[in-house]
Amino acid sequence: MNPINTGNRVRVIDVIRGFCLLGILIANMLTFQYGMYGLDNMSLFNPTSLDTIAYQVLNITVVGSFVPIFMFLFGYSLYKLRESLVNRSLKPKWPLVRRFLMLIILGVIHSLLLWEGDILAFYGGVGFLLLLFVKRKPKTLIIWGILLSLVIPGLSYNTNNMTATEETQIQAYVTKSIEIYGKGTYSEISKFRLTEDPLGLPPGAMIILLIFIAPIVMIPTFLFGIAAAKKEWFHNSRCERRRYIWGTATLLPLGLGFKSIAILQPDSPWSGVLLAAGGQMLALGYISALALILSYLSNGSLLVSAFEAIGRMSITNYLMQTVICTTIFYGYGLGWFGQISILNGFLLALLIYSVQAVLTTLLFRWFKNGPFERILRMWTYFSRDGKPRASRKVVNDPTLNTSV
Repeated sequence: MNPINTGNRVRVIDVIRGFCLLGILIANMLTFQYGMYGLDNMSLFNPTSLDTIAYQVLNITVVGSFVPIFMFLFGYSLYKLRESLVNRSLKPKWPLVRRFLMLIILGVIHSLLLWEGDILAFYGGVGFLLLLFVKRKPKTLIIWGILLSLVIPGLSYNTNNMTATEETQIQAYVTKSIEIYGKGTYSEISKFRLTEDPLGLPPGAMIILLIFIAPIVMIPTFLFGIAAAKKEWFHNSRCERRRYIWGTATLLPLGLGFKSIAILQPDSPWSGVLLAAGGQMLALGYISALALILSYLSNGSLLVSAFEAIGRMSITNYLMQTVICTTIFYGYGLGWFGQISILNGFLLALLIYSVQAVLTTLLFRWFKNGPFERILRMWTYFSRDGKPRASRKVVNDPTLNTSV
């Protein structure tokens, strides 16, 4: 797959983003099936031995390791977008601020109306924090990223212990959620999501935590993404193969190893630390492995083109996944909540993603952007056509249409 730069985009970034959205859908499918707190109380859903094994495999290989890929890509795209604005002699501050605000607005609406597992508001919140780092040198960003990667997981030490009262409250909440999510109306489900919490948190507290606290915990991967953009990694994958091989050979086994120990020994006080560190390592390992594979593939590959299309319309496809899955699992739709196995949920995720890939590929025959990407661009640039008002010609701008 060379050259990587085609037209106005860095193709490999779109392809990785598209593949990442598949991993996020597979991980989110577990939450759609069983709820936020149901995942840690699978016994209430009478799982089979196959369900237990499948859950552990997905926990190790998927859960917590694809959202960090989006973090990396967000940092990468943030720098490229800022670079594009600067090259047009435009001040980047306010377009970026407007973009972050719109992501927060979309995320909050997504959370309030459909599903509490939103990540858009989280990215909008972290964008403001990243403005402090976007001008730093790559070496500085990498050093900060490594140091924070060593320190921040330590916050997870011995955090997996709950009191008997908390466990009882959570189990009661999950039991009630099975009835509400599976058979409730839209208004009943919305009221339950927004007003009840087993830990006694006030309404909206979780959203606030995600927007303002989670970015601090997840900052290293964002910094690595900005550094990669500054170093122009992924612009020519054939020349970068040695780096990809090193990342794949070291980060993949370390990430899988750390996560396996954490998940198979959940009572250890170190499980939270290993899970946090392993999740980020595995994410970077996946990025390296995907870039390595793409360096050998043809530009005309149908599979690559499908992932690229999904990546270019990532926000729209992400939001549509929520609409589709809540309709399937919640009571106002098919009411399958807690009713199908983890393996069947995995196969359902593959089916939904495949349909999205076909439809998105067809859509790009007539349109340049997805509907939500277009709205975000119009708001970012304050223009009807969703394009920045260039003051001078820019040659080879790889991020004109880059999505978050």
